[in-house]
Amino acid sequence: MARKDRMSGNEAVSYAIRQINPDVMPAFPITPSTEIPQMVSTYIANGEMDTEFIPVESEHSSMSATIGAQAAGARSLTATSSAGLALMWEELLLAASNRMPLALALVNRTLSGPININCDHSDGMGARDTGWIQIYSENNQEAYDNFVQAYPIAEHADVHLPIMICQDGFITSHAVENIELLEDDVVKDFVGEYEPEEYLLNPGKPIAVGPYSVTNYAMEAKKNQEIALENAKEVILEVAKKFEKISGRSYGLFEEYKTEDADYIMLIIGSAAGTAKQTVDDLREQGKKVGVIKLRVFRPFPAKELAEALKNCKAVAIMDRCESYNGNGGPLGSEVTAGLFRNKVMIEAVNYIYGLAGRDFTVEDAYEIFADLEDMVVNGKEVEQYQYIRLRK
Repeated sequence: MARKDRMSGNEAVSYAIRQINPDVMPAFPITPSTEIPQMVSTYIANGEMDTEFIPVESEHSSMSATIGAQAAGARSLTATSSAGLALMWEELLLAASNRMPLALALVNRTLSGPININCDHSDGMGARDTGWIQIYSENNQEAYDNFVQAYPIAEHADVHLPIMICQDGFITSHAVENIELLEDDVVKDFVGEYEPEEYLLNPGKPIAVGPYSVTNYAMEAKKNQEIALENAKEVILEVAKKFEKISGRSYGLFEEYKTEDADYIMLIIGSAAGTAKQTVDDLREQGKKVGVIKLRVFRPFPAKELAEALKNCKAVAIMDRCESYNGNGGPLGSEVTAGLFRNKVMIEAVNYIYGLAGRDFTVEDAYEIFADLEDMVVNGKEVEQYQYIRLRK
């Protein structure tokens, strides 16, 4: 039987980690993810799990130790935020290129500067090209559910890549919500034991991890990584189907909310999807045909699937909680519009930047965005591309 409780997002992820009981967790504290290693170490101290917890001197070291433990044959993970992820940068690429199916709990926080501890997606989006799977959570329930699904995705024979489970700093990580937890034995059976085919501490079968790759092999290795990331799409969906059987909760690459007949759609990631859904409910009562697509899986990027989901609407607002500094839009705006073009879906698309460094994004803001889309389609109004929402004048 599932158990109902009240937990913050950090508590929910920590509870999932306790249930999974991985072999090794190196970690270094950084706001707002600090509670995760704190709670896990408390579980260990209380004898509720037997994970080896390694306090290290930096986030670079925490990812290095996580890679080392994983290479040795141990199921491993760590947690971080913001500048902590940036300090891991070199190691993120090594984890992916060495095909280590380790996990990272990322609590999204803006990257400096200026120094700020509130939420945006600049840390996760900054690591978007490191070869990691990235899954984002709207609320605490999803943070828990996504982490339970993390290892079956990452460790799949067709994938074998590191996975990043993301949630919005403070908005979900520290806010307490009602949540439904699975029983310990159900999670154990679902996740299973880690049985690596190749690992360093395998007597009589020596291997090299991370050796120098000459030109004749390096390009092929990178292509194999890309193939594995593409394979992850189907694996994510397969794992989600299995998860639905034990939880009753369904997941996909993204969630479509009232989009069947929608003329205008807002495409968004993370906790602000709740705000967008409330806006859609309000506008539907006024007879407006609007909807929301909440992107769950950012890597691998579901370009073809999104194009298919958007092809019948008249306009889409693409919402980025991150600045890409390319002078043309945010990372989601660039990837969605490229996906639409390559799949020959020619609809109106407007890219908006919102919520940087924790700035509020309200239902009223979303009303205005939907009104912009309608005015553009119906009246031919030229809508400013790449505009900041709630920017002080």
